[in-house]
Amino acid sequence: MERDENTRRLDFLREVWRLAKPYFVSEDRKAAWLLLAVVIGLNLFSVYLSVRFNFWRNDFYNTLQQYNVHGFWVQIGIFTLLAVIAIVTGVYQTYLQQMLQIRWRRWLTHRYLGHWLDDKTYYRLQLTSGTTDNPDQRISQDIDLFTSVTLSLTVGGAGFLNSVVTLFSFLTILWSLSGSLAVPLGSLGTFTIPGYLFWFALVYAIGGTWVTFKIGRPLVTLNFAQQRYEADFRFSLVRLRENTENVALYGGEPRERTIFTDRFGHVVDNFWAIMRRIKIINWWTYFYTQFAIIFPYLVTAPRYLTHAIELGGLMQTADAFGQVQTSLSFLINSYTDIAQWQAVVQRLGGFEQRMQALSQEARGKQPIDVERGGQGLSVSHLDLDRPDGVALLRDVNLKAGPGEAVLVTGPTGIGKSTLLRAISGIWPYGKGAIRLAIGKLLFLPQRPYLPLGTLRQALIYPRAETDLPETRLAEAMEKVGLAGFIPRLDEDDNWAQRLSLGEQQRLSFARVLLTEPDLLFLDEATSALDEANEAKLYRMLRGAAWHPTIVSIGHRSTLAALHDAQHDISVFRASSAPVTTP
Repeated sequence: MERDENTRRLDFLREVWRLAKPYFVSEDRKAAWLLLAVVIGLNLFSVYLSVRFNFWRNDFYNTLQQYNVHGFWVQIGIFTLLAVIAIVTGVYQTYLQQMLQIRWRRWLTHRYLGHWLDDKTYYRLQLTSGTTDNPDQRISQDIDLFTSVTLSLTVGGAGFLNSVVTLFSFLTILWSLSGSLAVPLGSLGTFTIPGYLFWFALVYAIGGTWVTFKIGRPLVTLNFAQQRYEADFRFSLVRLRENTENVALYGGEPRERTIFTDRFGHVVDNFWAIMRRIKIINWWTYFYTQFAIIFPYLVTAPRYLTHAIELGGLMQTADAFGQVQTSLSFLINSYTDIAQWQAVVQRLGGFEQRMQALSQEARGKQPIDVERGGQGLSVSHLDLDRPDGVALLRDVNLKAGPGEAVLVTGPTGIGKSTLLRAISGIWPYGKGAIRLAIGKLLFLPQRPYLPLGTLRQALIYPRAETDLPETRLAEAMEKVGLAGFIPRLDEDDNWAQRLSLGEQQRLSFARVLLTEPDLLFLDEATSALDEANEAKLYRMLRGAAWHPTIVSIGHRSTLAALHDAQHDISVFRASSAPVTTP
């Protein structure tokens, strides 16, 4: 059992190093190592100042005991100088540590955002729901906690490095001041303990650490769960904000309140469990800390009362004992932070490993072979499955020649949208061959995506900038029936809520006019429009000068007249696939 525990600790430290190492070998490594070296240097200097304050206590209290007025003011002057230096050291140690933290967080955030967005990993993550919850929370919060807690626990003012250096710095002082303790053993004589205060501090701290570790272990699991519950609750609030109109039209406030209450209930219940566990830990740590104040005086008083040491020696010894005991009690004083750190490392490490695995899958040979070449579209012997392995479609064959318009129909839920996902290369479940013409591709979903920002940025999405003239943008808006919005192109707003679904679909057709794709895929992209405007937009595309190949998904019977061919893919339905009949 002990060996398994040690193995887990080593695995945890390896995981911390695996997460931390990339930054310190990155392009920002020079600044990272310089800041780290300065922070460590200030940390070591602060320990030196603690040693100087320890010797000052000896001189100061001896001066008081001797009623030396001149010596008193000299010691006050020395203290003032040491205090000023300590203040400057503490301020810059914290400031430079925070500078390192924000640079590290910035680099990690860019790195994780890159992993999340590259190879459409964000999409594959949501297909395998349950394996990695709330990736947004892991990027925004867990990275922040990882950098701040790692630096705090390792090189911070009360971190591991400070504790180790403080321990060895005061060991010699404590050993030399404590003398020997003679323990009578009756007829066996006397047993002498050299440097007995050091051994008392060691036993005191090790015993306290062992007890704290035993009663605090469940905090790791509880902190891990708390972060997940907090993220789930926050996500439900964001979902309401993004769908305010739909909820209002449904009158869904009671249901939303139930969802919020249930999710927040998990937050509260788990927090109560954390509170109860911390209460148990605090009973022990508060007792341990308070008794540590008087303990060195109890064990040092015999030497002072027998005039073996002066008052200054007593105070110096008590301070040295406190420094050794505090440094040895690092795990006790930091256990809550360590538990949170372990939870963050687990979440962040699992998230990174999952992203890397999905990225490797995406870059490997895909069972659905999507190639660019030839003309139009060709789908050959394509099988499509759901993420859980349930078969959707089998042996799909579909063709669309250059400039042709093909309509794909079928019952709801049969896999029409999944077919378009496979053609776009983002659906990994299945096998077969898809050949696409070389040229621009554009996919229009039923509900267009409108990014945050101005209406102009929504119009040219996914491009961040464009050199298209203003007249070209206005012409596209006018052709799709959005001329009234032309004066508002540079207005920054939440356009996904300001525009109706029909207006959003018109805007997506304006994107088509600006992009001029060779292959255009429409997934019920006109479902919110009336039949007359739907026909108008389709005729506009069919008559476009660049003659795009069009593949549409739709249910309206009027769409057939706007296409050259129609394919009902229900003939490819797998026997095990459940279908909802419209």
